[in-house]
Amino acid sequence: MSRRCELTGKGPMSGNNVSHAKNRTRRRFLPNLQDVTLMSDVLGRSFKLKISNAALRTVDHRGGLDAFMAKAKDAELSADALKIKKEIAKATAA
Repeated sequence: MSRRCELTGKGPMSGNNVSHAKNRTRRRFLPNLQDVTLMSDVLGRSFKLKISNAALRTVDHRGGLDAFMAKAKDAELSADALKIKKEIAKATAA
């Protein structure tokens, strides 16, 4: 199971734990991933996705899943999210 956001592609970063004595040990900064169900107004159905909290705020800011997918870049989306984007684009064109 990859720790990667399905909408933004945000993944783990690496860095250092730095003690008071300036000792450095490697650590991982994991994204805050949540399992959420988002509703598509165009398709009239919901989708379960694993996304970061930052992506969830962006979806709300842009006005829902349909508006987010319209502006999203294909390279950042997961394979499942790309299928959803194509379904939404097909439904809006028809």
